[in-house]
Amino acid sequence: MIQPKPVRVLAVASGKGGVGKTNVSINLGCCLSNLGRTVALMDADMGLANVDVLLGLQPKYNLSHVLSGERTLEEIIVVGPAGLRVVPGASGIQRMAELSAAEQSGVISAFGAIGEDIDVLIVDTAAGISNGVVTFTRACQDIILVVCDEPTSLTDVYAFIKLMNRDYGIFRFQILANMVRDERQGRQLFDKLSLVTDRYLDVTINYLGAIPQDDNLRKSVQKQTPVSLLFPQSKSAEAFRNLARKVDSLPMASQASGRLEFFVERMIQFSRAVHA
Repeated sequence: MIQPKPVRVLAVASGKGGVGKTNVSINLGCCLSNLGRTVALMDADMGLANVDVLLGLQPKYNLSHVLSGERTLEEIIVVGPAGLRVVPGASGIQRMAELSAAEQSGVISAFGAIGEDIDVLIVDTAAGISNGVVTFTRACQDIILVVCDEPTSLTDVYAFIKLMNRDYGIFRFQILANMVRDERQGRQLFDKLSLVTDRYLDVTINYLGAIPQDDNLRKSVQKQTPVSLLFPQSKSAEAFRNLARKVDSLPMASQASGRLEFFVERMIQFSRAVHA
């Protein structure tokens, strides 16, 4: 029997909004694709989805149609730049922002159907620490927390780590500094956070690097094209490529960090059934 290939499942979260989390998800996905990985990006902001807008895509269907039973997950996927497979979320539908735990689990379990086709699944969560954010984040192997140089960003990321650690037993987090002047400022942000987590929490946080503030990022958003593709020689594009290489070399977890039988387990089960 062919052994199922491992699927890397990443959550990109932030605690607060406005720190460039979705841009990180998109550019990370494109750079991983350019490394030869097959990447799916799920827009898990159920009420204010915007991945498709940032990529200039106009999907006909989204996750609301999967929940209603009108479409399968495979039928709503649209292919974006660099071959990135985008799973569109719903925007402006309050009902989607208020999903029950069972419905959230239903969305997650639907990914079992595409597990054998992808190498990496990136889950772009909503801002904050709502039940939906927690549910999706717990189902991932690695959690990338995006932080910028604002007091509220640091305090919100710390609160997120504390919640996931104390309530759900998650102890490993990846930290990415975004919109900073340079690598030095990024490292200083990480050190500030590490000082507090080391003192008060039993967690391990790992520094993934920094994405510099870059006018090309703003231009790329206006052009609805990832900066890593539109301005590949820019400082931010190089930083995203470095990020992708670091993420690609992270050790693969054998199960989801929250020990939920969701993404990873269902993908492996599906793959075994196919190749049995």
